[in-house]
Amino acid sequence: MNRNLKFALGGVVVLLLGLIAIWVLSQLTPYQKEIKLGAAPEVAATPYLAAENFLKARGLDVQRADGLQVLGNLPSQGHTLLLLGSREQMTPRQTERVLAWAAKGGHLLVVAESLWDEDAGKSDDLLLDRLGIHQLLTEDLNEGTQAEDEPATSESAPAEQAADEDEASAEEIDHHPELTKLYLENEEAPAYVNFDTDYHLFDAKNQAQAWANSADSTHMLQLNYGDGLVTVVTDSWLWQNKGIAEYDNAWLLWYLTQDSKVTLLYRADRDDLLTLLVRNFPEALVALALLIALLLWANGRRQGPLLAPASLARRQLQEHLRGSADFLLRHSGGHSLLQALQRDIQRQARRRHPGFERLDIASQWQILGRLSRLPSSAISQAMRPLPKQRISATEFTRQVAHLQTLRNAL
Repeated sequence: MNRNLKFALGGVVVLLLGLIAIWVLSQLTPYQKEIKLGAAPEVAATPYLAAENFLKARGLDVQRADGLQVLGNLPSQGHTLLLLGSREQMTPRQTERVLAWAAKGGHLLVVAESLWDEDAGKSDDLLLDRLGIHQLLTEDLNEGTQAEDEPATSESAPAEQAADEDEASAEEIDHHPELTKLYLENEEAPAYVNFDTDYHLFDAKNQAQAWANSADSTHMLQLNYGDGLVTVVTDSWLWQNKGIAEYDNAWLLWYLTQDSKVTLLYRADRDDLLTLLVRNFPEALVALALLIALLLWANGRRQGPLLAPASLARRQLQEHLRGSADFLLRHSGGHSLLQALQRDIQRQARRRHPGFERLDIASQWQILGRLSRLPSSAISQAMRPLPKQRISATEFTRQVAHLQTLRNAL
């Protein structure tokens, strides 16, 4: 293949690749796709970040706090403290401290956390109990109102119904009964906020100076406390990141904090040491619990008396021999011991008289008598065959004595 043909083939290949690329590009359609990555870590960790940024955008000085220790350096005059965190573990002393701060001229905004218990005469919210404000369920309030509003007699019902109809026709129909309305002086329309309508605030001491209601319940009370001001709301969800942009929620937060420095207190109480350890070091706590259990098991009281430790002194040879004989007697019986003595006697006889093992029993006994110089009766008693049945202890002792005498004589 010459050079011109190679150049021609290369050009054709390049042309084909170019045509394919042009066709592929003509088939592609560009488009835009929005991928939602969710909230940033800071937003997820701070539920009131949007409210904080909103107040800063309105020119307010806003700071965060993570505990009631901030009250030590927080002046009361010209400051608003938003208690938005949990107060479940708030002590009576801490409650007095917060109210004392408000009484010196500060503005305290708190969220009702517990329902009023009529039987106990208190709730689990120490702050609301001190202020004389009860949080109730709206459904319980409606049931009590219906019971009180039942007509006394059937004759007065038509007249009262007619009066109610005239009053209803004169008043403007509420198109948003589920929203809380805040009426301000010199304003034609109220501000609408979406508090949770399941709860109602009741001013037991009749000391509230301002309030905001929905169709069936009250969701915000404002009262003077010393030289300061206290605002109580049923919930603060409307100021969290997801709800502050709805209705007039953001405006209400600005209205309550205007012309003051704002401190957002996310936690009114700190976790104790055990809670922090469980949250951050669960594996270490489990290992510590297992270690304690093992130590208790190792040092626990055992069943029965403890055995005394064995003496470190060396035992005498006689004790070892006696122990070995006792062991053989328990496990093998007396026959094995007697047979061992007889074999030892025969071994001594073979050593002193070669060919002893090839003789018959009578000849062996004669040689044993001659070597030991014992009578034939003693030889027969010592070397006679052992019975198959178990021998008594007396017979065993007598037989051992005969064999021992014969072996010593050899």
